[in-house]
Amino acid sequence: MKKEFSHQDVQIIRREPILESWLRVDKISLKHKLFEQGWSGEIQRELLVKQSAVGVLLYDPQRDEILLVRQFRIGMIDSKQSPWLLELVAGLVDSGEEPGDVVIREAMEEADCEPTDLIHICNYYNSPGASTEAIHLYCGRVDTSNAGGVFGLQDEGEDIEVVVMKYDDVLSAVQSGQINNAMSLIAIQWLQLNKVKVVQRWVPQ
Repeated sequence: MKKEFSHQDVQIIRREPILESWLRVDKISLKHKLFEQGWSGEIQRELLVKQSAVGVLLYDPQRDEILLVRQFRIGMIDSKQSPWLLELVAGLVDSGEEPGDVVIREAMEEADCEPTDLIHICNYYNSPGASTEAIHLYCGRVDTSNAGGVFGLQDEGEDIEVVVMKYDDVLSAVQSGQINNAMSLIAIQWLQLNKVKVVQRWVPQ
């Protein structure tokens, strides 16, 4: 049986920040143990160092609707697809904050709504080959009957449109590729698998 590796099987030779702006990037030289024994040669990597983030799927079980947001994303600037993406409400976790509290804050800032009955879906690493970012993913109950508008913090350059869609239309948007970012896909597919339980939990018969 092969050994399970840990941090003790990595040797950091050098680590230095090469960018400290809106993003922080470290340059790291390291060695690590190999599956077939011995050590690798010296490897150089750039690492995007980011705080944790939250995402929340906002669902209205009475109207069978999902509240999403649309905003400009720089990561899509070289894509043929429009850089204005349909996504979940999301945001960064500041030092000392609890992820569930951040969900409430971000929902108020980005969509002017306050989700209740939060369900933790999962935690996952967004792109561990190059980034430290960990995502805390939730589902929250909202009332979409009066939802809509444009929100966001002006001092952070946010311009965020609220988009309310029927559940079946959201599934169609996933299938067509209109919704194709990881956080949204994971949460929507989770709701597909757990929708009956969620509705029974939130709307007692």
